[in-house]
Amino acid sequence: MLRITDLQLPLDHSESALKEAILSFLDIEEHELLNFTVFRRSYDARKKTAIVLIYTVDIETSNDASLLAKFKNRPHFGLTPDTNYKFVAKAGAKPFKRPVVVGFGPCGLFAALLLAEMGYRPIVLERGKTVRERTKDTWGLWRKRELQPESNVQFGEGGAGTFSDGKLYSQIKDPKHYGRKVLTEFVKSGAPEEIMYVNKPHIGTFRLVKMIEEMRNGIEALGGEIRFQQRVTDIDIRDGQVQGLHVNDGDYIETDHVVLAIGHSARDTFKMLYERGVYIEAKPFSVGFRIEHPQSVIDKARFGPNAGNKILGAADYKLVHHASNGRSVYSFCMCPGGTVVAATSEPGRVVTNGMSQYSRNERNANSAIVVGITPADYPGHPLAGIDFQRALEEKAYELGGQNYNAPGQLIGDFVKGKASSELGEVIPSYKPGVTLGDLAQALPEFAITAIREAIPEFDKKIRGFAMKDGILTGIETRTSSPIRIKRKDDSLQSMNTKGLYPAGEGAGYAGGILSAGVDGIKVAEAVALDIENGH
Repeated sequence: MLRITDLQLPLDHSESALKEAILSFLDIEEHELLNFTVFRRSYDARKKTAIVLIYTVDIETSNDASLLAKFKNRPHFGLTPDTNYKFVAKAGAKPFKRPVVVGFGPCGLFAALLLAEMGYRPIVLERGKTVRERTKDTWGLWRKRELQPESNVQFGEGGAGTFSDGKLYSQIKDPKHYGRKVLTEFVKSGAPEEIMYVNKPHIGTFRLVKMIEEMRNGIEALGGEIRFQQRVTDIDIRDGQVQGLHVNDGDYIETDHVVLAIGHSARDTFKMLYERGVYIEAKPFSVGFRIEHPQSVIDKARFGPNAGNKILGAADYKLVHHASNGRSVYSFCMCPGGTVVAATSEPGRVVTNGMSQYSRNERNANSAIVVGITPADYPGHPLAGIDFQRALEEKAYELGGQNYNAPGQLIGDFVKGKASSELGEVIPSYKPGVTLGDLAQALPEFAITAIREAIPEFDKKIRGFAMKDGILTGIETRTSSPIRIKRKDDSLQSMNTKGLYPAGEGAGYAGGILSAGVDGIKVAEAVALDIENGH
């Protein structure tokens, strides 16, 4: 196969235009083009009145060799790279202790899948419930203010990514095309095939639920075992080597390979590991608010007269501002046509997140607007960032009325430093509800100052961003893990605990569904190679 990149066509091009562009690029006749498929489609919206689609296509012709010779020095043309996944090992006849995967979010899901595909029959321990059961429990908080600490947005089958936009793009370096393996498995499990080629693929919560169930069935069919409501309470480490795990039901699982794919909210597990001497260090993360605008405002600002175009869909944005006080403010986890959701996992605390369905057709756009902080802002032991998060979440619970309402404020009032008492045009989507007031009390002064400065600057890039009736909802604290369970670069094992493989978001090595899935694949490979090498 041959690949052509950077084929540009108008947004409203005809169905035959892409084929015609390929023929023109290669200067060949139609009968010489045997087949073509779209590998990637993105768009350039810098000129709103003339948005262009950009294609990467893989083609097969009747004279591939001659075309390669003819265009050997031409940019945007060459052989199609091999992106098929290749297993690094297969379980042999020699006996081994079954590896254990702790956590069944995207990272644990792919670690377990790869280990199962290689024949290692992993045992998965998930502290939460099955994806459908946890969905009911999550709605219990949103509709009835009833929090289940072990079954919510953070904990349960599918991880926190289940209740998100289902974004499947990342900025990680991926020379081995692990991301392609992630997308391929998702399509096999029911995701729309377009995720294989659109520039910013997403799935949405409802589709994710069915897909995760399908993938679980696949792991079990390959000899894997998934145990729900199984929280690891202790880890057995002797002479720097993992020997086994203690679980909340009193069970003990003997193993010498543990994939630690816990999410960034497994605070009790972080504490247990720290007390057992596993090397952990504090890392930067970010805190802030969710911001909501009418999706139509964002569409118009980004796409101009092309707002509403089916191919473009609901518009997103990515914004950064370096404030005069030295802090960076940026948008995070932007959810077009979505909702702000209650995402706490601990009683007496309020946490927000964003979610969209596949259709992205809700009235509001929402995004986190967050400020970067570092361990210097929360000095102390490696887990001090958790204390910092909890203090902010407890304050948000208090400001919201101590009933899981979130504190909120109109954008115009926030910028002016004036408390809000009445909603305007934008109705907040957060459930169970929003209590208006003054968000200046919800974050440290440096964060409030930086965000107040950033919003008018963002309005210069997205016209309407500073609209007075837009809504800020507090607070966003779990943008990423506040710790890193550091690992060796070569073996991917813990710095000081052999057989322990920190992985994914909770360990500080991923940020989002795709990167977490990729990290799960990498760690599964490391485990398989270690088993095969007899370690």
